[in-house]
Amino acid sequence: MDFQLTQEQIQIQTMVREFAESEIRPHVMEWDEAQTFPLETIRKLGELGMMGAIFPEEYGGAGLSYVDYANIIEELGVVDSGVALTVAAHNSLCTGHIYLAGNDAQKRQWLPKLTSSEWIGAWGLTEPGSGSDASGMRTTAVKDGDGWVLNGTKNFITNASYANIAVVLAVTDRKDQKHGITAFAVEMDRKGIHAGKKENKLGMRASDTAELVMEDCRVPASSVLGTVGDGFVDALRVLDGGRISIAALAVGVARGAYEAARDYAKQRSAFGHPIADFQAIQFMLADMATGIDASRLLCYRAATMKDRGARITHLSAMAKLYASEVAVRCTETGVQIFGGYGFIKDFPAEKYYRDVKLCTIGEGTSEIQRMVIARSILSGD
Repeated sequence: MDFQLTQEQIQIQTMVREFAESEIRPHVMEWDEAQTFPLETIRKLGELGMMGAIFPEEYGGAGLSYVDYANIIEELGVVDSGVALTVAAHNSLCTGHIYLAGNDAQKRQWLPKLTSSEWIGAWGLTEPGSGSDASGMRTTAVKDGDGWVLNGTKNFITNASYANIAVVLAVTDRKDQKHGITAFAVEMDRKGIHAGKKENKLGMRASDTAELVMEDCRVPASSVLGTVGDGFVDALRVLDGGRISIAALAVGVARGAYEAARDYAKQRSAFGHPIADFQAIQFMLADMATGIDASRLLCYRAATMKDRGARITHLSAMAKLYASEVAVRCTETGVQIFGGYGFIKDFPAEKYYRDVKLCTIGEGTSEIQRMVIARSILSGD
């Protein structure tokens, strides 16, 4: 067991860190206030290989490991979690589903455009009436000749307004609860599909979140990803990897909050001393640092086992659960250390606090992660 990153991994980490500091940090509050989706910056990340980080070079990807990917998302999350979420959803969900379930022709048709960031990808699972409970899905796909007709609305879809292609989950057999959902890759210039209402969010406001609406959207049979009826089964495997990226994102937000609070504590004086001299503040910082390191190790374990091809359902759930809840505590502590300044937008603590909560909700709530973990430990898997 080796806890040290390789020299190559450190170089990738440093490259992303420097990019985030120079290309993202100067615009963080501007993007947050205006809810700006920084498309030009996302394209630059594509030029660096970050929008196809985990995919083979034959499809235009960077061919990096999941450990590398976790480090990329963490570094972006330290500076702006909205940008990190955009990259994560594009890689892990949309592109990840096509890579996992697509046939060779589909991969060659779509992956190079996605890995280069020429195209932006979205992934449509959640609906107004079905979040944690996928059995409540109402979007349907009805066979019609040699194609399918999709109808329904997805919501809380990351990248929806800017996507060129979306993976959409739809009910194809209402009677079959286990194998009644199918995945379709739908190009967004197709008639009958469009982005709907853009959400006005608490945090991660540089990330685009909107509805995805299908109205008699006709797609060819070649749009089906994987086997008809196995879409949700594949989606669960996609989420296994996606939850690692959310865990890494949570680590990044927590680290950003911790570093800001640590630096502030060294500069802020009270009673004639820097507040970092007081044991109460030292204990807060110690708890933050310990929780962040533990979260990162859980994230690395899940990523390493995924790289080895192991089953990681409970490992990714543990990483996401722990990292996201630690991150919530860290950002709250960060606000407390900043005191009154933690409550105003001239300092970074309040944004970390607003941003982080999504990590306990997106790609499976903390409650769902506990269910996944409990099912695993009680079944002996």
